[in-house]
Amino acid sequence: MNRTQFRKLVSSLFVAFCASAVVIALIPLAFILFFVITQGIRAVNVEFFTHLPQPVGEPGGGMANAIVGTLILSGLAALMAVPIGVVSGIYMSEYAGSRLASITRFAADTLNGVPSIVIGLFAYGVAVLPFKHFSALAGGFALGVMMIPIIARTTEELLLLVPGTMREGALALGATRARAVFSVVLPAALPGIVTGVVLALARIAGETAPLLFTAFNNRFFSTQLTEPISSLTVQVYTYAISPYDDWHRQAWAGALVLVTIVLVCSLLARLATRRLERMHARG
Repeated sequence: MNRTQFRKLVSSLFVAFCASAVVIALIPLAFILFFVITQGIRAVNVEFFTHLPQPVGEPGGGMANAIVGTLILSGLAALMAVPIGVVSGIYMSEYAGSRLASITRFAADTLNGVPSIVIGLFAYGVAVLPFKHFSALAGGFALGVMMIPIIARTTEELLLLVPGTMREGALALGATRARAVFSVVLPAALPGIVTGVVLALARIAGETAPLLFTAFNNRFFSTQLTEPISSLTVQVYTYAISPYDDWHRQAWAGALVLVTIVLVCSLLARLATRRLERMHARG
C-alpha cells in the first residue's frame, strides 16, 4: 500500500467514524420520538384540545387550558427576554474588550448553567412572595430569566461573525455607530438571531420546575395574567405521578403535543431564516 492509498484509507475511516457518531447521536432522539408518538397518539383527539381536565378520578377531558397557558407563558417570557437579550448581545459585541462586557458575558454564561429549579426559587422570592399569590406573570418572568442568557450569547456570537467591512462602510458613509449597528450589522445577523430566539423558546417550553414555584397550576381555563395558570409541563407532571391510567394516557398525549410544538417552532424558524436570508441577499 503506497502513501496515497493509505491516506485515502484513513480519510474513509474517518468519514465512517463521523457518520457512525452521527447515527449514535440520533438513536436516543429516534427512540424518544418513537416512544412518545406511539404512547401519546392514542390519547390525542378533538376532546383533548377543546375540553378542560375532568375532576380527579373521572376519565376523559383534555388539556385545552394547559395548551393556552403554555402559549401565554412563552409569549410573556419572549416579550421580556428578547429585547433584553438582543441589546445585551449587541453591547457585548460592540464593546467586547470593555470590563462591563466581560462581566456581562461571564454572568450570562453562569446564568445559563444555573439549574432551572434555582431560577424558580429566585422568581418565587421576587415575583410571588411580595404579592402573596402565584400568577402567569411570575411564570413568564421565571422563563424569561432562563431565555435571556441564551439570546444574549447567541446574538453576540452572530454579530461577531458579521464582516467588519460592513460596519466600516456604514461609518464611512456618515452613519453613527448606533445607526450602523441597527441598520446594517443587526439585519445581517437577524436570521441567526431568530433561530437563537426559537431555540430559547424550545428550551423553556419543556421546563416544569420554575412553573411549580411561580405559575403553579390551574385546572380551569384562565387567561388572567395575575392569576395562577396551567401549563403543559406541569399538567403532564401532575398526570404522570397520579395513580389513574387515564391520566397517564393523557400525560403521554401532552408530551406529544409539547414535542410537536417544539418541532413546529423549529420548522418555522428555518422558514423565517431562509426568507430573511433571501431578503437580505436581494437587498
